Amino acid sequence: MTEQKSSGKALLFIFITLFIDVMGIGIIIPVLPKLIMSMEHCTIEEATVIGGWMMFIYSFMQFFFSPLLGALSDRFGRRPVLLISLLGFGIDYLFLGFAGSISLLFIGRLIAGVTGASFTVAGAYIADISPPEKRAQNFGIIGAAFGLGFIAGPALGAAIAHFGERVPFFVAAGLSLANWLYGFFILPESLKPENRRAFQWKRANPVGALLQMIKHPMVLRLAIVFFLVNLAGQSLPSTWAYYTMERYGWTEKGVGFSLAYVGLCIAIVQGGLTRIIIPKIGEQRAVYTGLILNTIGMIAVALSGEGWMLFVAMIPLSMGGLAGPSLQSITSKEIPANEQGELQGFMTSVMSITAIVGPLLMTNLFSAGASGKFGFDLPGAPYLCSALLLVSGLVFSYFTFRWVQKNNVQS
Repeated sequence: MTEQKSSGKALLFIFITLFIDVMGIGIIIPVLPKLIMSMEHCTIEEATVIGGWMMFIYSFMQFFFSPLLGALSDRFGRRPVLLISLLGFGIDYLFLGFAGSISLLFIGRLIAGVTGASFTVAGAYIADISPPEKRAQNFGIIGAAFGLGFIAGPALGAAIAHFGERVPFFVAAGLSLANWLYGFFILPESLKPENRRAFQWKRANPVGALLQMIKHPMVLRLAIVFFLVNLAGQSLPSTWAYYTMERYGWTEKGVGFSLAYVGLCIAIVQGGLTRIIIPKIGEQRAVYTGLILNTIGMIAVALSGEGWMLFVAMIPLSMGGLAGPSLQSITSKEIPANEQGELQGFMTSVMSITAIVGPLLMTNLFSAGASGKFGFDLPGAPYLCSALLLVSGLVFSYFTFRWVQKNNVQS
Protein backbone atom coordinates (compact mmCIF):
# COMPACT_ATOMS: atom_id res chain seq x y z
CA MET A 1 0.00 0.00 0.00
CA THR A 2 2.82 2.40 0.90
CA GLU A 3 4.54 1.66 -2.41
CA GLN A 4 1.30 2.34 -4.29
CA LYS A 5 0.89 5.68 -2.52
CA SER A 6 4.50 6.58 -3.33
CA SER A 7 3.95 5.70 -7.00
CA GLY A 8 0.74 7.72 -7.00
CA LYS A 9 2.52 10.81 -5.66
CA ALA A 10 5.32 10.37 -8.20
CA LEU A 11 2.80 10.11 -11.05
CA LEU A 12 1.07 13.24 -9.78
CA PHE A 13 4.38 15.10 -9.81
CA ILE A 14 5.16 13.90 -13.35
CA PHE A 15 1.72 15.06 -14.44
CA ILE A 16 2.22 18.48 -12.82
CA THR A 17 5.71 18.73 -14.34
CA LEU A 18 4.50 18.06 -17.88
CA PHE A 19 1.42 20.23 -17.41
CA ILE A 20 3.54 23.20 -16.33
CA ASP A 21 6.02 22.56 -19.16
CA VAL A 22 3.28 22.60 -21.80
CA MET A 23 1.51 25.52 -20.14
CA GLY A 24 4.80 27.46 -20.11
CA ILE A 25 5.15 26.90 -23.85
CA GLY A 26 1.52 27.87 -24.40
CA ILE A 27 1.80 31.08 -22.37
CA ILE A 28 4.24 32.63 -24.84
CA ILE A 29 2.28 31.63 -27.99
CA PRO A 30 -0.08 34.69 -27.98
CA VAL A 31 2.75 37.23 -27.56
CA LEU A 32 5.53 35.72 -29.69
CA PRO A 33 4.27 37.05 -33.06
CA LYS A 34 4.05 40.66 -31.84
CA LEU A 35 7.42 40.39 -30.10
CA ILE A 36 9.04 39.21 -33.34
CA MET A 37 7.27 41.94 -35.32
CA SER A 38 8.47 44.65 -32.92
CA MET A 39 12.05 43.38 -33.02
CA GLU A 40 12.24 42.93 -36.78
CA HIS A 41 9.75 45.64 -37.83
CA CYS A 42 8.13 43.08 -40.13
CA THR A 43 4.64 41.93 -41.15
CA ILE A 44 2.73 39.09 -39.53
CA GLU A 45 3.47 36.87 -42.55
CA GLU A 46 7.22 37.48 -42.15
CA ALA A 47 6.97 36.94 -38.39
CA THR A 48 5.27 33.59 -39.04
CA VAL A 49 8.25 32.44 -41.10
CA ILE A 50 10.66 33.47 -38.33
CA GLY A 51 8.49 31.72 -35.74
CA GLY A 52 8.51 28.62 -37.89
CA TRP A 53 12.30 28.60 -37.93
CA MET A 54 12.30 28.91 -34.14
CA MET A 55 10.12 25.80 -33.95
CA PHE A 56 12.51 24.10 -36.34
CA ILE A 57 15.63 24.83 -34.28
CA TYR A 58 13.89 23.65 -31.10
CA SER A 59 12.84 20.34 -32.69
CA PHE A 60 16.21 19.92 -34.40
CA MET A 61 18.09 20.22 -31.11
CA GLN A 62 15.65 17.84 -29.40
CA PHE A 63 16.29 15.29 -32.14
CA PHE A 64 20.00 15.21 -31.33
CA PHE A 65 19.95 15.68 -27.56
CA SER A 66 17.01 13.52 -26.46
CA PRO A 67 19.02 10.26 -26.79
CA LEU A 68 21.88 11.87 -24.85
CA LEU A 69 19.66 12.93 -21.97
CA GLY A 70 17.88 9.57 -22.00
CA ALA A 71 21.24 7.79 -21.77
CA LEU A 72 22.33 10.09 -18.93
CA SER A 73 19.14 9.22 -17.04
CA ASP A 74 19.95 5.51 -17.46
CA ARG A 75 23.34 6.15 -15.86
CA PHE A 76 22.67 8.76 -13.17
CA GLY A 77 18.93 8.31 -12.58
CA ARG A 78 15.80 10.13 -13.72
CA ARG A 79 15.66 12.69 -10.90
CA PRO A 80 18.85 14.71 -11.61
CA VAL A 81 18.26 14.85 -15.38
CA LEU A 82 14.62 15.91 -14.92
CA LEU A 83 15.61 18.60 -12.42
CA ILE A 84 18.29 19.93 -14.78
CA SER A 85 15.68 20.05 -17.54
CA LEU A 86 13.26 22.05 -15.38
CA LEU A 87 16.00 24.44 -14.29
CA GLY A 88 17.08 24.83 -17.92
CA PHE A 89 13.54 25.72 -18.99
CA GLY A 90 13.25 28.33 -16.24
CA ILE A 91 16.57 29.96 -17.16
CA ASP A 92 15.64 29.85 -20.84
CA TYR A 93 12.35 31.71 -20.28
CA LEU A 94 14.23 34.38 -18.29
CA PHE A 95 16.72 34.62 -21.15
CA LEU A 96 13.88 35.05 -23.65
CA GLY A 97 12.22 37.66 -21.44
CA PHE A 98 15.34 39.82 -21.45
CA ALA A 99 16.35 39.07 -25.07
CA GLY A 100 16.92 42.26 -27.01
CA SER A 101 17.34 40.84 -30.49
CA ILE A 102 15.97 38.11 -32.71
CA SER A 103 19.29 36.25 -32.60
CA LEU A 104 18.99 35.97 -28.80
CA LEU A 105 15.47 34.55 -29.21
CA PHE A 106 16.93 31.87 -31.46
CA ILE A 107 19.66 31.12 -28.91
CA GLY A 108 16.96 30.77 -26.26
CA ARG A 109 15.04 28.25 -28.36
CA LEU A 110 18.27 26.37 -28.99
CA ILE A 111 18.91 26.12 -25.23
CA ALA A 112 15.33 24.91 -24.67
CA GLY A 113 15.79 22.20 -27.29
CA VAL A 114 19.00 21.00 -25.64
CA THR A 115 17.59 20.87 -22.10
CA GLY A 116 14.07 19.82 -23.06
CA ALA A 117 14.30 16.34 -21.55
CA SER A 118 11.10 16.46 -19.54
CA PHE A 119 9.02 14.25 -21.87
CA THR A 120 11.91 11.84 -22.44
CA VAL A 121 12.69 11.37 -18.76
CA ALA A 122 9.02 11.44 -17.75
CA GLY A 123 8.36 8.48 -20.04
CA ALA A 124 11.27 6.55 -18.53
CA TYR A 125 10.11 7.49 -15.01
CA ILE A 126 6.61 6.16 -15.70
CA ALA A 127 8.07 2.91 -17.05
CA ASP A 128 10.19 2.58 -13.89
CA ILE A 129 7.33 2.86 -11.41
CA SER A 130 4.48 1.22 -13.36
CA PRO A 131 3.71 -2.50 -13.32
CA PRO A 132 3.33 -3.91 -16.87
CA GLU A 133 -0.45 -4.18 -16.64
CA LYS A 134 -0.84 -0.47 -15.75
CA ARG A 135 1.86 0.99 -17.95
CA ALA A 136 -0.39 2.01 -20.86
CA GLN A 137 -2.86 3.78 -18.56
CA ASN A 138 -0.06 5.63 -16.80
CA PHE A 139 1.51 6.69 -20.09
CA GLY A 140 -1.84 8.34 -20.79
CA ILE A 141 -1.08 11.06 -18.24
CA ILE A 142 1.48 12.47 -20.71
CA GLY A 143 -1.30 13.18 -23.19
CA ALA A 144 -3.61 14.44 -20.45
CA ALA A 145 -0.97 16.91 -19.23
CA PHE A 146 -0.43 18.07 -22.80
CA GLY A 147 -4.15 18.57 -23.38
CA LEU A 148 -4.78 20.56 -20.19
CA GLY A 149 -1.57 22.56 -20.57
CA PHE A 150 -2.61 23.35 -24.13
CA ILE A 151 -5.84 24.85 -22.73
CA ALA A 152 -4.40 26.74 -19.76
CA GLY A 153 -1.21 28.10 -21.37
CA PRO A 154 -2.59 30.19 -24.26
CA ALA A 155 -5.53 31.35 -22.11
CA LEU A 156 -3.21 32.59 -19.35
CA GLY A 157 -0.81 34.08 -21.90
CA ALA A 158 -3.62 36.04 -23.55
CA ALA A 159 -4.92 37.22 -20.15
CA ILE A 160 -1.58 38.66 -19.00
CA ALA A 161 -0.31 39.88 -22.39
CA HIS A 162 -1.84 43.35 -21.84
CA PHE A 163 0.69 43.89 -19.04
CA GLY A 164 3.45 43.71 -21.66
CA GLU A 165 4.64 41.37 -24.38
CA ARG A 166 7.52 40.12 -22.20
CA VAL A 167 5.49 39.44 -19.06
CA PRO A 168 4.36 35.94 -20.17
CA PHE A 169 8.02 34.89 -20.48
CA PHE A 170 8.66 35.83 -16.85
CA VAL A 171 5.49 34.07 -15.70
CA ALA A 172 6.57 30.93 -17.59
CA ALA A 173 10.02 31.23 -15.95
CA GLY A 174 8.43 31.50 -12.51
CA LEU A 175 6.29 28.41 -13.11
CA SER A 176 9.25 26.36 -14.34
CA LEU A 177 11.52 27.40 -11.48
CA ALA A 178 8.76 26.75 -8.93
CA ASN A 179 8.31 23.31 -10.48
CA TRP A 180 12.06 22.72 -10.19
CA LEU A 181 11.99 23.74 -6.52
CA TYR A 182 9.01 21.46 -5.86
CA GLY A 183 10.76 18.55 -7.54
CA PHE A 184 14.01 19.21 -5.69
CA PHE A 185 12.30 18.61 -2.35
CA ILE A 186 9.54 16.16 -3.32
CA LEU A 187 10.50 13.97 -6.29
CA PRO A 188 12.04 10.57 -5.38
CA GLU A 189 14.42 8.68 -7.65
CA SER A 190 12.68 5.95 -9.65
CA LEU A 191 15.65 4.07 -11.13
CA LYS A 192 17.20 1.60 -8.72
CA PRO A 193 21.03 1.42 -8.64
CA GLU A 194 21.01 -2.18 -9.86
CA ASN A 195 19.05 -1.13 -12.97
CA ARG A 196 21.57 1.49 -14.10
CA ARG A 197 24.05 1.05 -16.90
CA ALA A 198 27.34 2.58 -17.93
CA PHE A 199 27.17 5.68 -20.12
CA GLN A 200 28.41 5.18 -23.69
CA TRP A 201 28.82 8.03 -26.14
CA LYS A 202 28.29 5.73 -29.11
CA ARG A 203 24.74 5.06 -27.89
CA ALA A 204 23.95 8.61 -26.72
CA ASN A 205 22.95 9.96 -30.15
CA PRO A 206 20.16 9.33 -32.67
CA VAL A 207 22.24 6.94 -34.83
CA GLY A 208 23.57 5.02 -31.84
CA ALA A 209 20.10 4.73 -30.33
CA LEU A 210 18.74 3.49 -33.68
CA LEU A 211 21.45 0.83 -33.93
CA GLN A 212 20.57 -0.27 -30.41
CA MET A 213 16.87 -0.49 -31.27
CA ILE A 214 17.68 -2.72 -34.25
CA LYS A 215 18.44 -5.38 -31.64
CA HIS A 216 14.74 -5.19 -30.72
CA PRO A 217 12.90 -5.71 -34.06
CA MET A 218 9.42 -5.26 -32.60
CA VAL A 219 10.38 -1.92 -31.04
CA LEU A 220 11.85 -0.70 -34.32
CA ARG A 221 8.74 -1.73 -36.26
CA LEU A 222 6.40 -0.04 -33.78
CA ALA A 223 8.63 3.05 -33.85
CA ILE A 224 7.67 3.33 -37.52
CA VAL A 225 4.00 3.24 -36.50
CA PHE A 226 4.77 5.84 -33.82
CA PHE A 227 6.40 8.01 -36.49
CA LEU A 228 3.38 7.74 -38.83
CA VAL A 229 0.93 8.56 -36.02
CA ASN A 230 2.88 11.61 -34.88
CA LEU A 231 3.44 12.83 -38.44
CA ALA A 232 -0.32 12.59 -39.02
CA GLY A 233 -0.88 14.58 -35.83
CA GLN A 234 1.16 17.50 -37.16
CA SER A 235 -1.74 18.56 -39.39
CA LEU A 236 -3.66 20.04 -36.46
CA PRO A 237 -1.09 22.42 -34.91
CA SER A 238 0.36 23.31 -38.32
CA THR A 239 -2.80 24.25 -40.24
CA TRP A 240 -5.80 24.44 -37.90
CA ALA A 241 -5.88 28.23 -37.60
CA TYR A 242 -5.36 28.75 -41.34
CA TYR A 243 -7.87 26.03 -42.26
CA THR A 244 -10.70 27.24 -40.03
CA MET A 245 -10.21 30.90 -40.99
CA GLU A 246 -10.07 30.11 -44.70
CA ARG A 247 -12.91 27.61 -44.91
CA TYR A 248 -15.30 28.76 -42.17
CA GLY A 249 -14.31 32.40 -41.68
CA TRP A 250 -13.49 31.94 -38.00
CA THR A 251 -11.90 34.73 -35.98
CA GLU A 252 -8.95 34.39 -33.59
CA LYS A 253 -11.48 33.93 -30.77
CA GLY A 254 -13.15 31.04 -32.56
CA VAL A 255 -9.80 29.41 -33.27
CA GLY A 256 -8.76 29.76 -29.63
CA PHE A 257 -12.05 28.31 -28.36
CA SER A 258 -11.80 25.35 -30.72
CA LEU A 259 -8.22 24.63 -29.66
CA ALA A 260 -9.29 24.68 -26.02
CA TYR A 261 -12.01 22.16 -26.91
CA VAL A 262 -9.42 19.96 -28.67
CA GLY A 263 -7.19 20.09 -25.59
CA LEU A 264 -10.09 19.19 -23.31
CA CYS A 265 -11.04 16.19 -25.47
CA ILE A 266 -7.43 14.96 -25.47
CA ALA A 267 -7.20 15.33 -21.69
CA ILE A 268 -10.45 13.41 -21.10
CA VAL A 269 -9.40 10.54 -23.35
CA GLN A 270 -5.79 10.16 -22.25
CA GLY A 271 -6.28 11.11 -18.61
CA GLY A 272 -9.48 9.14 -18.00
CA LEU A 273 -10.80 6.88 -20.75
CA THR A 274 -7.45 5.16 -21.40
CA ARG A 275 -7.52 3.88 -17.81
CA ILE A 276 -10.93 2.28 -18.44
CA ILE A 277 -10.81 1.12 -22.06
CA ILE A 278 -7.26 -0.23 -22.45
CA PRO A 279 -7.48 -2.75 -19.56
CA LYS A 280 -10.76 -4.04 -21.01
CA ILE A 281 -9.77 -4.48 -24.66
CA GLY A 282 -5.99 -4.95 -24.35
CA GLU A 283 -3.12 -2.90 -25.75
CA GLN A 284 -3.04 -4.32 -29.27
CA ARG A 285 -6.75 -3.76 -29.81
CA ALA A 286 -6.37 -0.30 -28.30
CA VAL A 287 -3.77 0.47 -30.98
CA TYR A 288 -6.13 -0.71 -33.73
CA THR A 289 -9.14 1.12 -32.24
CA GLY A 290 -7.22 4.34 -31.75
CA LEU A 291 -5.84 4.38 -35.28
CA ILE A 292 -9.24 3.62 -36.85
CA LEU A 293 -11.04 6.32 -34.84
CA ASN A 294 -8.26 8.82 -35.51
CA THR A 295 -8.56 8.12 -39.24
CA ILE A 296 -12.33 8.65 -39.13
CA GLY A 297 -11.80 11.92 -37.26
CA MET A 298 -9.26 13.23 -39.78
CA ILE A 299 -11.54 12.42 -42.72
CA ALA A 300 -14.45 14.10 -40.93
CA VAL A 301 -12.37 17.26 -40.36
CA ALA A 302 -11.39 17.35 -44.04
CA LEU A 303 -14.96 16.92 -45.28
CA SER A 304 -16.88 19.02 -42.73
CA GLY A 305 -19.06 21.47 -44.64
CA GLU A 306 -19.93 23.59 -41.60
CA GLY A 307 -17.75 24.78 -38.73
CA TRP A 308 -19.88 23.14 -36.01
CA MET A 309 -19.17 19.74 -37.58
CA LEU A 310 -15.55 20.03 -36.49
CA PHE A 311 -16.60 19.79 -32.86
CA VAL A 312 -18.27 16.46 -33.64
CA ALA A 313 -15.25 15.30 -35.64
CA MET A 314 -13.01 15.97 -32.62
CA ILE A 315 -14.69 13.14 -30.68
CA PRO A 316 -13.38 10.21 -32.79
CA LEU A 317 -10.17 12.13 -33.51
CA SER A 318 -9.39 12.53 -29.80
CA MET A 319 -10.30 8.88 -29.19
CA GLY A 320 -7.29 8.17 -31.38
CA GLY A 321 -5.36 8.92 -28.19
CA LEU A 322 -5.84 5.27 -27.22
CA ALA A 323 -3.06 4.30 -29.64
CA GLY A 324 -0.15 6.39 -28.35
CA PRO A 325 -0.01 5.19 -24.72
CA SER A 326 -0.54 1.61 -25.86
CA LEU A 327 2.37 1.82 -28.32
CA GLN A 328 4.60 3.29 -25.60
CA SER A 329 3.62 0.56 -23.18
CA ILE A 330 4.20 -2.29 -25.64
CA THR A 331 7.62 -0.98 -26.66
CA SER A 332 8.71 -0.33 -23.06
CA LYS A 333 7.99 -3.96 -22.15
CA GLU A 334 10.45 -5.10 -24.80
CA ILE A 335 13.33 -3.09 -23.30
CA PRO A 336 15.34 -3.88 -20.12
CA ALA A 337 14.95 -1.60 -17.09
CA ASN A 338 18.43 -0.13 -17.58
CA GLU A 339 17.62 1.01 -21.15
CA GLN A 340 14.26 2.75 -20.62
CA GLY A 341 15.85 6.20 -20.83
CA GLU A 342 17.50 5.25 -24.11
CA LEU A 343 14.16 4.03 -25.48
CA GLN A 344 12.31 7.19 -24.49
CA GLY A 345 15.12 9.34 -25.91
CA PHE A 346 14.87 7.44 -29.18
CA MET A 347 11.09 7.88 -29.26
CA THR A 348 11.44 11.61 -28.57
CA SER A 349 13.89 11.84 -31.48
CA VAL A 350 11.29 10.13 -33.68
CA MET A 351 8.70 12.71 -32.56
CA SER A 352 11.18 15.51 -33.22
CA ILE A 353 11.60 14.36 -36.82
CA THR A 354 7.83 14.67 -37.33
CA ALA A 355 7.94 18.16 -35.77
CA ILE A 356 10.61 19.12 -38.33
CA VAL A 357 9.04 17.53 -41.40
CA GLY A 358 5.34 17.74 -40.51
CA PRO A 359 4.74 21.53 -40.53
CA LEU A 360 6.47 21.90 -43.90
CA LEU A 361 4.46 19.02 -45.39
CA MET A 362 1.09 20.03 -43.95
CA THR A 363 1.30 23.78 -44.60
CA ASN A 364 2.32 23.21 -48.21
CA LEU A 365 -0.53 20.75 -48.70
CA PHE A 366 -2.96 23.30 -47.26
CA SER A 367 -1.57 26.06 -49.48
CA ALA A 368 -1.85 23.88 -52.58
CA GLY A 369 -5.34 22.64 -51.72
CA ALA A 370 -6.72 26.05 -50.73
CA SER A 371 -5.35 27.73 -53.87
CA GLY A 372 -6.71 25.08 -56.24
CA LYS A 373 -3.36 23.72 -57.38
CA PHE A 374 -4.81 20.19 -57.42
CA GLY A 375 -7.26 21.35 -60.09
CA PHE A 376 -10.03 21.90 -57.53
CA ASP A 377 -10.38 23.40 -54.06
CA LEU A 378 -9.26 21.02 -51.32
CA PRO A 379 -8.34 22.98 -48.17
CA GLY A 380 -8.74 19.76 -46.15
CA ALA A 381 -5.80 18.16 -47.98
CA PRO A 382 -3.55 18.02 -44.86
CA TYR A 383 -6.19 16.03 -42.96
CA LEU A 384 -6.74 13.60 -45.82
CA CYS A 385 -2.96 13.11 -45.91
CA SER A 386 -3.07 12.44 -42.16
CA ALA A 387 -5.79 9.85 -42.71
CA LEU A 388 -3.59 8.05 -45.26
CA LEU A 389 -0.65 8.09 -42.83
CA LEU A 390 -2.85 6.63 -40.09
CA VAL A 391 -4.13 3.88 -42.38
CA SER A 392 -0.50 3.07 -43.20
CA GLY A 393 0.22 2.91 -39.47
CA LEU A 394 -2.78 0.62 -38.96
CA VAL A 395 -1.60 -1.78 -41.66
CA PHE A 396 1.98 -1.73 -40.39
CA SER A 397 0.91 -2.38 -36.80
CA TYR A 398 -1.32 -5.28 -37.90
CA PHE A 399 1.51 -7.03 -39.71
CA THR A 400 3.90 -6.30 -36.84
CA PHE A 401 1.62 -7.95 -34.29
CA ARG A 402 1.02 -10.86 -36.70
CA TRP A 403 4.80 -11.27 -37.05
CA VAL A 404 5.18 -11.34 -33.25
CA GLN A 405 2.42 -13.93 -32.84
CA LYS A 406 3.94 -16.11 -35.57
CA ASN A 407 7.38 -16.00 -33.94
CA ASN A 408 5.91 -16.81 -30.53
CA VAL A 409 4.09 -19.86 -31.93
CA GLN A 410 7.24 -21.09 -33.67
CA SER A 411 9.34 -20.67 -30.52
